[in-house]
Amino acid sequence: MLAGAPAAAELTVAGFLQQNTAFNTGGANPDGQDYKWLEERAQLRLDATSGSWRGYFKADAAYDHLGRGGQTEVREAWADYSSAAFEVRVGRQVITWGSGDLVFVNDVFPKDYEALFAGRPLEYLKRGLDAVKLGVFPKLASFEFVLAPSFRESQTPDASRFWLYDPMPAVTNRETVKPGQGEGGVRVYRDVAGYDAALYLYRGFQRTPSMRPDNLAAPTRITYFYPELSLLGASVSGRAGPGVINLEAAYYDSRQDRSGTDFTVPNSQTRLLVGYQLQPWEDFNLNLQYYTERMHDYAAYLAALPPGFPVEDSQTHTFTVRATQFFLHQTLRFSVYASRNVSNGDSFVNPELRYGFSDRVWGALGANAFGGEPWGQFGQLAQDDNVYVQLRYEF
Repeated sequence: MLAGAPAAAELTVAGFLQQNTAFNTGGANPDGQDYKWLEERAQLRLDATSGSWRGYFKADAAYDHLGRGGQTEVREAWADYSSAAFEVRVGRQVITWGSGDLVFVNDVFPKDYEALFAGRPLEYLKRGLDAVKLGVFPKLASFEFVLAPSFRESQTPDASRFWLYDPMPAVTNRETVKPGQGEGGVRVYRDVAGYDAALYLYRGFQRTPSMRPDNLAAPTRITYFYPELSLLGASVSGRAGPGVINLEAAYYDSRQDRSGTDFTVPNSQTRLLVGYQLQPWEDFNLNLQYYTERMHDYAAYLAALPPGFPVEDSQTHTFTVRATQFFLHQTLRFSVYASRNVSNGDSFVNPELRYGFSDRVWGALGANAFGGEPWGQFGQLAQDDNVYVQLRYEF
């Protein structure tokens, strides 16, 4: 009679079938194709719970018509145990720090930028990280520890599908060297006077690669590598007037080149984000953001930069807006996201119209438009404007 009956495990099975097409509006790709994306995709999700234990599995299978053929990917696969005092999760998982809308200050975990720029659903922006995450909840504050034994990079756009800036296009001998060690971080968070406050510490690497030629005068080989990075950051969010304000700040410590004299390694930076969300009227949401980056050791950067390379500003200022309006009992949604860097002219605009045909079927029509200097994050994609169509059946 003292033995408790084992908790019955519950298993949920879900997923979707999807068709995704994105075609160019500004000309062909570097490989001559007229499409950025053309695929059919299926996803399967398994969610099992038993008492304090939970397991989750999410995997995709797709067929790409633009040369990649059949593909499979395990997007998430983890198990966790939860109690009142702690929780632990082990496996491939999506980790998000901070609250920026397509602006990442403290969120140092891997992204898929090709998915974003090719018109795939926004959920594909985040990549899973193979890690152990431990949450501890004493009275003082809550702690989240993340330890990844191996590094996972962000996915950058494919040079065969996107027109990317390359300062040395004649050098074809190239290799990529990934870090041979893991990474780790901790988030400390708690409520402070009704506001959600957090501190962040991270030690690892830049998610996007830097390029280093073997010789500046007559390069014959280029090596892509991921510079060492440490981060110290903070965030706070909560009610302010009729909306919600969020503030984020972070110091990016470029451990591999703290003096700023190596032009192939990004200099240390300070990043700051101010965001405000509100609902001016029913079924309409507005999100405004101001974001700035300040480069440290700017004089050393200018002295080390080789002739002919584009010169970055010591400080940049970016404004973003996302406006979302719902119609027809929220079955029809129109949204637009726009970003403009007033310092270097970089711009990105993403309007989208999405309609739910039923509880299981929805479709979306949208576009991606880029502008700015040929070497900028968005400016280099000025020839990659595209229109995309998504159609999904969920089960």
